[in-house]
Amino acid sequence: MLEYRAILPLLPLDLPDYVTLISTSALKTIHLDAGGKLMLLVIDGLGGLPHLETGQTELESARTPNLDDLARRGVVGLSEPVGPGITPGSGPGHLALFGYDPIAGNIGRGALSALGIGLALAPEDVGVRLNFCTIDEDGNVADRRAGRISTDLNHELVAELAAIEIDGVETEIATESQHRAVLVLRGEGLHPAIRETDPQQIGVPPLDPIALEPVAARTAGVLEDFLDGVRRAIGDRAPANFVLMRGYAGLPALETLGEIYGLDPACLASYPMYKGLATIAGMTVLDTGDTLPGQVTALKKHWEEHDFFFFHFKPTDSLGEDGDFDGKVAAIEEVDAVIPDILALGPASMVVTGDHSTPARLGQHSWHPVPFLLHAENIVPDAAAEFGERACGTGSLGLFPARSTMSLLAGYGGRLRKFGA
Repeated sequence: MLEYRAILPLLPLDLPDYVTLISTSALKTIHLDAGGKLMLLVIDGLGGLPHLETGQTELESARTPNLDDLARRGVVGLSEPVGPGITPGSGPGHLALFGYDPIAGNIGRGALSALGIGLALAPEDVGVRLNFCTIDEDGNVADRRAGRISTDLNHELVAELAAIEIDGVETEIATESQHRAVLVLRGEGLHPAIRETDPQQIGVPPLDPIALEPVAARTAGVLEDFLDGVRRAIGDRAPANFVLMRGYAGLPALETLGEIYGLDPACLASYPMYKGLATIAGMTVLDTGDTLPGQVTALKKHWEEHDFFFFHFKPTDSLGEDGDFDGKVAAIEEVDAVIPDILALGPASMVVTGDHSTPARLGQHSWHPVPFLLHAENIVPDAAAEFGERACGTGSLGLFPARSTMSLLAGYGGRLRKFGA
């Protein structure tokens, strides 16, 4: 059996004896092909920290009558995407929610973004996530996101960078959204073991893409050549005059949710990276447009076609990263307003949670446990009276690994048979 403590060689954690996760091979023996429909609503970056004046987090500050009602009728807790004290990226955070090992199955952001926007990617290719950024006259990073430039400007910049040629390597670059783009390298002898060039702070120069293993030396040289081409092509532009590189990866191989849980899963996401994650997990990516109402409309349209729905809401994370406390509060309230529409469809079990916390106070992802709410018909409600960090801390689910999310959904949705004699 695969145990949560199996990650101990990688993380110096001291986990309690009861924290054990059933293996995917065991889940395949007990899943049922029939049962109720399952809903996983991910409010990206949901968790937060108390406002210094009010003492309330973003979730606690938001007016969420529908989520609070769900909390009163369901059970709540706090989930850890990777492990205690570990700040997860969006990839590991979502992989854990889908039931995968977020460490052994970690996937580079470049692969997720490439697949999310429909680029072809092979195991021997290297996908790279690019952030357009602003470099000042001293060569330091002044803005890691170039002021979140418009997607239209991104397209213009990508068109200029598409002309960069590197001997012996095919390059493909495409717009993702706002300041984000994707580079795919194709050729012989490429390897993703490269240091990321994003220093994760301003006032310092970008890092060099050095090889972390000897086998990646050629790839490091290719990326240096690409960055030289970027300087020549857009170095005099404003506000986006350079790129930061992250998440190098080729095409990963994971068992699908259909193989593990017997599900026909679908994804409702407006942001490309999450479409990439869904693709890797074997989900059908539905056309939703770029708005929350569009996602709800698509959910209603395709409700009878699938039995698992991954519904992703991005703005809460972006606003948290921007340090916009009030904006994040308003975004949470926007999600709360569509809860009745989702419940009217009659999911057998439904989880509302986040892939990680993004406190506006910190302006970045954090290690804090994530509020978690489970709603189902056959459930014994706990004493929680609302959906918030402190209320979830008192819930009957306690503090648990996010990798338990899928088995909770499937079990309460009537899609798992008895394990053992």
